[in-house]
Amino acid sequence: MPELPELEVVKDVLQRRVIGATIDAVEIIPPGGAIVLRDQTRLGLSDALVGATFIDVKRRGKFLILALKRDTADSIYLVINPKLTGRLQLAQANEKRFAKTHLVLTLSNGAELRYIDQKVMGQVYLVNAPADILDLVSMGPEPFDISLADFRAQLQKFRGEIKGILTRGEFIAGIGNAYADEILWAARIHPYRKKTQLTPEEIERLYAAMQTTLRDAIEKVRQEMGEQIHLKPRDFLAVHMKTGEPCPRCGTPISLVGANQRITNFCRACQPGGLIKGM
Repeated sequence: MPELPELEVVKDVLQRRVIGATIDAVEIIPPGGAIVLRDQTRLGLSDALVGATFIDVKRRGKFLILALKRDTADSIYLVINPKLTGRLQLAQANEKRFAKTHLVLTLSNGAELRYIDQKVMGQVYLVNAPADILDLVSMGPEPFDISLADFRAQLQKFRGEIKGILTRGEFIAGIGNAYADEILWAARIHPYRKKTQLTPEEIERLYAAMQTTLRDAIEKVRQEMGEQIHLKPRDFLAVHMKTGEPCPRCGTPISLVGANQRITNFCRACQPGGLIKGM
């Protein structure tokens, strides 16, 4: 699943590459296109988008928000929630399309903006305003926009294990399974510790780890992704998907726990405190 670091870089690339470009043509490719596309404007996707010009690109949590201006109306928005396997690709028209390409926007600058989704789980919304999407309205603060004091206060609203809290968009926007593992490893906190067990010092470590882990990841993703926004570079991660490899900090083999169809990786030596059976 693309998370904050990947989507932040994709946003930056799109800001450079599509703002000011007009959509010349829209191709919806069945059957997946009909599943992932959600027209909440009732204007018709092609009718609404052809002739519209990109004026802004933003990221909110794990959503991308692309604002467009039409000649005959106010702005409309393409809001993309890639979920597990959704990707965007910027390509030339003569470049081969990836399998499971569901939407192709032909732009006035000669590029195509394509939406690809192997499992057809993501959504591409066309809306009159981002607030029309309830998941955006209920989202918590961005990691870089919250102070330590507010982070502590926000944490008090949630119950359960700390990894589960970190991945809840209502708590903090943009953190998913992979970067929750990385943040907790950096903070030396076991992923299955209860929130009520965390000391004030551990909460401060968690906050600091969230800041540094995500900022460092953005820079590494930017270097490795370049303009190829369909890529998801993660070889640099310390523990996530590194089962059995030595911990970069202490050398202990990285453990794996699979629960609720979600993989959790951590170091039992560096992140003590759990009684979880795993590899």
